[in-house]
Amino acid sequence: MAPTVSNPADSTFALNRHLPARQYVYSDKDQRVVDTLRVLAADAVEKVGSGHPGTAFSLSPVAWQLFQNVMHFDPADQHWQGRDRFVLSPGHTSLTLYLQLFAAGAGLEMEDLQALRTWGSKTPGHPEYGDTDHVEITTGPLGQGLASAVGFAYDQRRIRGLMDPDAPAGTSPFDHHVYVIASDGDLQEGVTSEASSLAGTQELGNLIVIWDDNKISIEDDTDIAFNENVEQRYEAYGWHVQRIDWLQTGDYVEDTEALYEAIANAKHETDKPSLISLRTIIGWPSPKKQNTGGIHGAKLGTEELAGLKEVLGFNTEEHFVMDEALLAHSRSVGERSAEYRKTWEEAYQSWRADNPDRAKLYDRLVAQELPENFDDAFPTFEPADGTMATRAASGKVLSGLAEVMPELWGGSADLAGSNNTTMAGEPSFLPVDRQTTTWSGHPYGRTLHFGIREHASGSIVNGITLGGMTRGYAGTFLIFSDYMRPAVRLSALMGVPSIFVWTHDSIGLGEDGPTHQPVEHLAALRAIPNLDVVRPADANEVSVAWKTILSQRERPSGLILSRQGLPVFDRSQEAFHSADGVARGAYTLVEATNESGETAPDVVLIGTGSEVQLAVEARETLQSQGIATRVVSAPSLEWFDAQDASYRTAVLPTDTLTVSVEAGVEQGWQKYTSGDGHSVSLEHFGASADYQTLFTQFGITADALVAKVQSLYNA
Repeated sequence: MAPTVSNPADSTFALNRHLPARQYVYSDKDQRVVDTLRVLAADAVEKVGSGHPGTAFSLSPVAWQLFQNVMHFDPADQHWQGRDRFVLSPGHTSLTLYLQLFAAGAGLEMEDLQALRTWGSKTPGHPEYGDTDHVEITTGPLGQGLASAVGFAYDQRRIRGLMDPDAPAGTSPFDHHVYVIASDGDLQEGVTSEASSLAGTQELGNLIVIWDDNKISIEDDTDIAFNENVEQRYEAYGWHVQRIDWLQTGDYVEDTEALYEAIANAKHETDKPSLISLRTIIGWPSPKKQNTGGIHGAKLGTEELAGLKEVLGFNTEEHFVMDEALLAHSRSVGERSAEYRKTWEEAYQSWRADNPDRAKLYDRLVAQELPENFDDAFPTFEPADGTMATRAASGKVLSGLAEVMPELWGGSADLAGSNNTTMAGEPSFLPVDRQTTTWSGHPYGRTLHFGIREHASGSIVNGITLGGMTRGYAGTFLIFSDYMRPAVRLSALMGVPSIFVWTHDSIGLGEDGPTHQPVEHLAALRAIPNLDVVRPADANEVSVAWKTILSQRERPSGLILSRQGLPVFDRSQEAFHSADGVARGAYTLVEATNESGETAPDVVLIGTGSEVQLAVEARETLQSQGIATRVVSAPSLEWFDAQDASYRTAVLPTDTLTVSVEAGVEQGWQKYTSGDGHSVSLEHFGASADYQTLFTQFGITADALVAKVQSLYNA
């Protein structure tokens, strides 16, 4: 028997998020709707001529169970704060999600299914965040969905801690679950191993993953490359694992009641994430192509489509048809949602009345507004502070923000002391029994420990940030941004304001040698559309950079920081300008001067990060030689490109010799300099030595910059 939904008598509210949305129901009408959705999936793929029908068939009853009987979601309001989250990690089976949204009346209609994978439709080939209502995250690159779902679960626990930490488990309006459908391909990707290990360590009882174990991928039987015991692997991670085999009796029986019971069990398991291993047959009940790689990613064809409809009792001559009574039945989920939402709203309003200060914070976070004293939280640095690594300055900025921005949280991939990503005095986000002599904390803490899992850290921060109320950041060395790149690219594609803190930004890290010295990484990251790459030149630029990053929510940012100490520029000197110009991406740090007092430059030196000090030093020499020289600090070329043409021309006059300096490849700088070769750059890998020696040996010096300018200026 399936569990009966009831609420504990001692609950403050008539609310228990650990129980399913309603008592188990799976009627003949339900079965007919599920079969209709299978046929619609086949029709949609057949019409467009491409797609992935197989899993849309076999996952139809699974997704139906989640959307109709288990999850809390409002078909009419994708932004409802009381909703559970659903992540379709195998995004190629997008129809699995689209069909449930259609059935529930959640923003998709029959014409949207007919427009599958076509220009401008609400039903693109993979679920795209922002294109389709109720799509929580863009999925398609396998593994990213499940890994980011761990971030969703992190975020929901953090919000619970900020808003309602003392409520009994399951009784708070901030108790939510994250549901994931994952595929064989998802579980083969390394990023899911990283993230799943963290989920077990964190004891994320709010995360439930249903693994579609159909043993088929594009190359057919997965046994050629994937034959480990996944259940034992997840048990070793610390997950609660259940197994359902719809082939157990020899005949294929879609035991939806067993699935429901497994989900109910998972919801009651509050101290572990849950994996439900579900053995299915891909493409069932397609008569000839089920259980083959041929149904994974191609249309059925006329004969097989007709065969599917015959097996399921549908008219083979009809396409895109759904009985109105069945559609009304499936869309009655909206009525059930309204009933639950009323209960949730009562709990929510009661919470607001009892917690006025937290309610004020909640309103600000939902509105994505900055705190009133935001501008005052950023430190300023004086030349008397001496040299300071920009990573160290970043740590001071974060600590200064800790009290005023409780929504800002994050950590490092086992490099906290190097990345300076820990806010002073803030507890770690971890179960109490995971505390160590070095790190203390609790489940609602703030300092994240990703371990040596750079890829998962990026995905998890994406999930945190997609939650909408908090801002997450993850730190590692810049060289290891390579390991994070798929997650970084997805954040840029979605326009999600994740924050990546990348330190040890050049050969300036010194003795660790070329394996750890990024050379091509700045250019490679700048090649990602919609990613802001920000490399400050001194401590005050770091402060303004953080302020600018946190002031926008339209795209991700990568903050590139130095290991070595850099001078804090004395901006009180004549010709120096305020670091406020950082917000415009590039600005005149030091103006050119000539004997008559005019400031029109003969030469512009433009650089980023630690190399800006070389430009300032070179300017002194060039000025003494009668060459009026302007120094432009360009921490973010993306921000600079977004300025109007008049500003860009004022900073970088088009008719003036312009030379760049950066300890990386020249690629990309030609857009800003006077031409190819007008750069002091590094076109090869580094070496192991102290950073002073490396800069000298590789010609990244003020003298080299002067020589470059002289050769071009006098040509």
